[in-house]
Formats: sequence, structure tokens, C-alpha cells
Amino acid sequence: MTITAPNARRHVDQDIFRDVIGNFTSGVAVITTNHADSRFAVTASAVSSLSMDPPMLLVCLNRRLATADAVSDSGVFAVNILAEDQGELAAQFATRHPDKFRGVQTAEGKLGVPVLATALAYLECRVTERVDVATHSVFMAEVQNAASQPGKPLAYFRSRFGRFNDAIDERM
Repeated sequence: MTITAPNARRHVDQDIFRDVIGNFTSGVAVITTNHADSRFAVTASAVSSLSMDPPMLLVCLNRRLATADAVSDSGVFAVNILAEDQGELAAQFATRHPDKFRGVQTAEGKLGVPVLATALAYLECRVTERVDVATHSVFMAEVQNAASQPGKPLAYFRSRFGRFNDAIDERM
């Protein structure tokens, strides 16, 4: 079902959108895959749980990136959730450097994808659907394997990496 707004072609200014959406804090992950004997990776903040039964994720990747095509072609990927002290690692995987994995300890996951050994958590996924929307590909995927270790996540807010501070909201 497609819902069309009365002024479907009217868009908010991109600078305003970037400023407003920057107020939404998200976690930081590195999406990794292996295809044609090469490893691919990119830093992403557009990752969300989609379903508990079966366990599924939604991941959005820019279509211009080689990682998006590699994920699509291989059909499998890992979501490596970064820890609060891994801002430099997030920046490393966000570059166009030809060897994003330089100096990074990895292990091979059960699906044959690289898993970052020092990540706070990881989920190995099998793609069930790819939908191309505007500049991005939206991958829906079933989680096949997952693990975590104690720690706190790296946060992303207003184009900067930061730390999540535990706080108790007394009103709740």
C-alpha cells in the first residue's frame, strides 16, 4: 500500500532536515561482509530492529557504496555494534580508504563474514529483501547469530561520536 500526501513533491530544505534529524541520537555500527574474496565495510547509524519473531534487522546503506552491492551480492552481513571508546574505529570505517580493516582484529563469523573482535556486540544476518529508496538501499535481514559483551555503546549525535550516560528519569 502506498500513501501519497497531498503535496508529495514538496520537500523540506536539506540543510534544515540535516540539522533537525541530527537531534536524533543513534548507536554506531560497522556493517561488514565478504564477497568475491574481498572484505567490505562501512560505518552506519541507520540500523534498527524490525521483528522479534523471527529476529530481524533493517539496515540502510548508501547505494553508491561498494559495501551495499557486496551485501546484496553475498546475501549476508554482520552488524558490529561499537563500544563507547571506538570512535576512531567508526571514523576509520567511514572513510574511502582501500583497506578499511588495517590494524583491526577480526574473526570469521558463522556466515563467513568478518566480525570485529573488539565490538561491543555483533549480529550476523541473512538478507531477505532489498528495497532501493532515493539514495539508499534498505536491507531487511534475518539474524542468524549474535553475541555481546559487557560495556556501553558508542553514540552518534549532531554528526559527532560520543558516550551514552546512564540517567534515571524519576518521572517514569
